[in-house]
Amino acid sequence: MDDSWVNSGQRIGADLHLELGRDGSRRAALITALREAVRDGRLAPGSRLPPYRSLAADLGLARNTVSQAYAELVAEGWLTARQGSGTRVAERVDPPSAVRTARPATRRTAPHLLLSGQPDASAFPRAAWLAAARRAVQAAPAEAFGPGDPRGRIELRRAVAEYLARARGVRTDPERIVVCAGFAAGMRLLYPGGGGGVLRGALAVEEYGLPFHRQLLAAVGVPTRVLTVDQHGAAVGELVGMEDAGAVLLTPAHQFPTGGPLHPERRLAAVDWARARDAVVLEDDYDGDFRYDRQPVGAVQGLDPERVVYLGSVSKSLSPALRIGWLVLPDHLVDPVLAAKGEREGFTGVVDQLTLAAFLESGDYDRHLRRMRQRYRERRDELVAALAERAPQVTVTGIAAGLHAVLRLPAGTEPATLRAARWHGVALFGLASFRHPEAVGPTPDGLVVGYAAPPDHGWRAALAALCEVLPEAD
Repeated sequence: MDDSWVNSGQRIGADLHLELGRDGSRRAALITALREAVRDGRLAPGSRLPPYRSLAADLGLARNTVSQAYAELVAEGWLTARQGSGTRVAERVDPPSAVRTARPATRRTAPHLLLSGQPDASAFPRAAWLAAARRAVQAAPAEAFGPGDPRGRIELRRAVAEYLARARGVRTDPERIVVCAGFAAGMRLLYPGGGGGVLRGALAVEEYGLPFHRQLLAAVGVPTRVLTVDQHGAAVGELVGMEDAGAVLLTPAHQFPTGGPLHPERRLAAVDWARARDAVVLEDDYDGDFRYDRQPVGAVQGLDPERVVYLGSVSKSLSPALRIGWLVLPDHLVDPVLAAKGEREGFTGVVDQLTLAAFLESGDYDRHLRRMRQRYRERRDELVAALAERAPQVTVTGIAAGLHAVLRLPAGTEPATLRAARWHGVALFGLASFRHPEAVGPTPDGLVVGYAAPPDHGWRAALAALCEVLPEAD
C-alpha cells in the first residue's frame, strides 16, 4: 500500500481535476467530486488522502467543510479513517448497498467524551468516601448486617430527609422515603407491570426525555401521552385533554435535555391537575443541586406532598456506579410501593447506604457539591466563550445549570455534524434522539453536550475537538 498522499505535495484539486463549481453547498460539491474520483479510478483503493487541513488549504475551503465531507464519506463506506493510518479510500470501491447509520461514538472508542448525564468520574471523592465508610461500618449496629427494612436503612432515610428539606424544599419524613437503585428502579416500583402496578393509566411525559425511560415504560405496557415543551417547560395545560392519564412525569428544575425550568404557574397547574384528577406528579429531580446563576429552585413536591412523588439519586452528584436513589412518597403510596418491592432491598447494599448517610451527615456531600458546582460552572462558561469566538452561529440554550448544554445548530446540519463528531472521536448526542416519536411538529437541530463528563485534563481538548466539527456559518 502506498503511504504517500494522493496529491504528493501537489494541489489535489489540480491533480485530480476536482470541479467543485461555484453554486450550492461547498461540502456537497466536494463529496460529489471525491465520489466521482473513486468511481473512475483516479483515487485507487487504499490511497491515502491528505489531512483535512491540507486539503482545505489546497482547495480554498473551510477546514470544517472538508472535515465534514470526509466524515460523511466514511459513514457511507467510500473512505476509512483509523487513528495513526489517516483517511484512505476503502478497499471495496463499489458503493455500499446501504448507507451505514452514523451513531455517536461510545466511551470505548471516543477520546473526547461529551455524553450528557455523566458526572466527571475522576472527581469522585475517594478519600472522603472511604473515611465515611470506615466510620459508618464501625458505628453500625449488628442488625444492620441482617435482613433489612425494605424502605432502606433508617440512617440513610433520616439523612436524606434532612438534606432534601434543607436543600430542595422537600416536605417529608423518613417513613415516607423508600431507598432504591436510582430513577429507573424507582419507576419500576411504581410501574412493575403484570397488570398490578402501583400507578394506573397512561403516563403523560415531556416530548423530550431519555429514550431509555420510554423503553422501560413500554416494556411493562404503560402507554405514554406527549406534552409539548417550550421555553417555559412542559405545557401542562395539555393534561386537561388526556383523560386516560393517571400521572405526569416532569423535570421541573431543569428540563431534560432542553434545559429550561418549569414556569411557576405551570408548577401550580400541574399540582392542581393532580388534585382534581386524583392523580400524581412524578418529579424527576435529576440535577436540581446544580444551578449556577442563582440559588436552585425548590422542588415541586413542597407544594403538595400528597400529590407529588419525588425521585432523586446520587447518579449525577456523586456517581451512577453507587446505585443509590430514593422515592419520596405520598402517604397513600408507601404500602403499595413496599408491596411491589418485596421484603428486602435487592440492589442497593447496606454498606453503601450507611456510607452515604455518614457522608451526608458529616457535611462532605455539601463540600463535594460546592467543588463540583464551581468546576461545572467554569466549564460551561468556557464552552459559551469558545462558541462565541469560534462558532458564533451556534447558540447555547437553556439556563446555566446541570451537567449539559444544548447547542442549537443551523437548520439541517445535525446529521452531518454528528458524523463529523464521530469521525473526530467526539462522543455526544443529537437533540433529535431525545424526542418522543409521537411528538408533532419540526425538531430543531441541536447537540446535547455533556460538559461535565471529561476529566479535568481532557476537558479543553474535548472542547477544541467539538469546535472543529461544528458547522460553518452560512
